[in-house]
Amino acid sequence: MLGNRRLKQVLKAFVGRQHYIALVNMYRHYPEWRDNVLRYLTGGGHYPYNIKVKTPAGMICPTLYSHHDLLTVNEIFCRLDYFASDDIKTIVDLGSNIGISALYFLTRNTASKCYLYEPDLRNVEKLRKNLVGFEDRYHLSVKAVSYEDGEVEFGIEATGRYGGIGLKTGKHIRVDCVHINGVMESILEKEERIDILKIDTEGVETETVNAIGVKHLSRIKKIYLEANPTYELRPELFKQMQYGSVCQLVNRNI
Repeated sequence: MLGNRRLKQVLKAFVGRQHYIALVNMYRHYPEWRDNVLRYLTGGGHYPYNIKVKTPAGMICPTLYSHHDLLTVNEIFCRLDYFASDDIKTIVDLGSNIGISALYFLTRNTASKCYLYEPDLRNVEKLRKNLVGFEDRYHLSVKAVSYEDGEVEFGIEATGRYGGIGLKTGKHIRVDCVHINGVMESILEKEERIDILKIDTEGVETETVNAIGVKHLSRIKKIYLEANPTYELRPELFKQMQYGSVCQLVNRNI
């Protein structure tokens, strides 16, 4: 084991282009890059931990609560799992966790706006703390989003990173869930288009994408989902690529 990774995972990393991108960006974006590389590789270090990250909008210092949160920062800011250009305007983030992905999107420029959805109240409290100073540029809904409406069973675990609808984690809560089309409709009433729709909902990502109506899809530029589908999703509108664990859908017409 290395940083809670099995040997097979470590060896597989050597052939993944995204890991070399991450390594270069750790040096570029972390002022304390030696310490953070060591934390990342070994799983060591004390938490909570305030990590310094250089961004186009200046230095940020979100609070991380476990090694799992450090993995998230690395995936988003260094590996660029949800790459966003500096001209993005409207982002919808399903499964916002403690706000790391929102921080990435909000620091690409000074005008981007995020619509965030996170049902786990433990994460919500941490998210609000990490997004202090950005309150006028994000809207948070304490709800889950999927292909159904109503109250659903939501599996939770200690880190807060791996919870999801219907997951058998040993402990669950009941949360409000809204249909993806309702989310899209309410946002697109106010916005011309959605530049990025990010979906990290631990298991219902592909079903959620498949449930989006065509009239809404036509106004979404990019979709990032934490999944590795074995078939093409919405090929009539999107070009599909796989980047590590993230499936990227790019609108052919925007």
